[in-house]
Amino acid sequence: MASTTTTGQRLNARTMIALAPAIAKPRASGAGAGLETGIVHIGLGAFHRAHQAVYTDDCLNRSPGPWGICGVSLRSPDTRDALAPQDCLYTVAVRDASGDRLRVVGSITETLVAPEDPAAVLDRLTRPATRIVTITVTEKGYCHEPATGALNSGHPGIRHDLANPGQPQTLAGFLVEALDRRRKAGTPPFTVLSCDNLPDNGRVTAGILRQFAELRDPALGRWIADTVACPSSMVDRIVPATTDEDRETVATALGVTDAWPVMTEPFSQWVIEDHFPAGRPAWELEGAELVSDVRPYELMKLRLLNGSHSCIAYLGYLAGHQTVSDAMADPVFAGFVRALMDDEVTPTLDVPPGADLTRYKAALLERFANPALKHRTWQIAMDGSQKLPQRLLGTIRDRLAAGQPFDRLALGVAAWMRYVGGVDEKGRPIDVRDPLADRLKTLPDAASLLGVREVFGDDLPKNPTFAAVVTEALARLKATGARDAVRSLDPNS
Repeated sequence: MASTTTTGQRLNARTMIALAPAIAKPRASGAGAGLETGIVHIGLGAFHRAHQAVYTDDCLNRSPGPWGICGVSLRSPDTRDALAPQDCLYTVAVRDASGDRLRVVGSITETLVAPEDPAAVLDRLTRPATRIVTITVTEKGYCHEPATGALNSGHPGIRHDLANPGQPQTLAGFLVEALDRRRKAGTPPFTVLSCDNLPDNGRVTAGILRQFAELRDPALGRWIADTVACPSSMVDRIVPATTDEDRETVATALGVTDAWPVMTEPFSQWVIEDHFPAGRPAWELEGAELVSDVRPYELMKLRLLNGSHSCIAYLGYLAGHQTVSDAMADPVFAGFVRALMDDEVTPTLDVPPGADLTRYKAALLERFANPALKHRTWQIAMDGSQKLPQRLLGTIRDRLAAGQPFDRLALGVAAWMRYVGGVDEKGRPIDVRDPLADRLKTLPDAASLLGVREVFGDDLPKNPTFAAVVTEALARLKATGARDAVRSLDPNS
């Protein structure tokens, strides 16, 4: 975590009382105010604090209930270290061209760091009061094979957790051990709600838990498959990484220091499969959509928003654009994204009932162009090996099956290949953050990169059309540079 600003006092339950009336404050906050913890959230990062925690805070402000959130980090103590001295309070700054609108969120009751005290995390997960576990661990946190969705049983963390069930390190290890303890104690299972950008994220989560449990004990695997609800959900809000400048801006507005505020956009969407045997907050009263089938919504979002984001990230970064809004201010990139959505992605979608696709795409373009957010292309480019199968390759498979062109999607894939090589167009090193980074940078060409089964599966590398189009796109990128390669796909250029 970057250094915090100093304005004397720190945001906490006491100093919050004196904040300006224009800054919204929670009706009840933290365990100290008697807020009971009923949700454990694994993956306590900026996105959760700008999204699910806000919906839950709104529910608690409307009608207090047993739905406080225990936030768990599977890795770094940074968020805990920032929030614990603040009574787990923090600021959400909603940012657009008109300025910032600030609110203090109080739905988090405690924070735990799993590597420091796995027993405390297991204790919280095992308590009968815990009725929901929500998840934002990013794609790589599922320890699965992105191309297939199956558990990667050879993952070092998975191997560790199978050998040491009482000292888990991974998402699957914690959840399965806690569920096993609840089973043995006769405590009903909690509901597991994935909020990550995975197609059928509930089904993927259920499969990973079942597969991991079966490796421990087939009877446990059957019990989890039969009794644990894993509804799917779709989440949508752009949340850039917080900078020191953001901290200074928020501190000036508050009059006290907030060590880790979150910046976000006005738009927020949450679509949830309504299957919660142990109960849930009334999220639908605060704008969430409770539906019977999330898949059309998540496909629309994954392919239009996330797919476009990944293309902007790799191509924009290579072209020298540091932020998404910088790229979208370039007419060449704005036209590329619009055509990508209209010509290549939209024909693959099963549009949800009542959805206005034209309006949705127009809103996406406006959101991408929001200059106040400063969403870094480098941030979005992280973990591409985990993201490409969901964001781009599924769409490409549909285009191939229909015999339709996919030149813009292929250029996005080629830009990822160029990016993971670790050197930009000016010969400068790229700080590639990816679970496969060391391996990827040793692969010199499209043919060798297409052999990465975890990304492309077994089918795409064997498809001559796919291999030819991506190989040609990578050659064009290297020959002309990203901006000219993008411009070459404009029929009016």
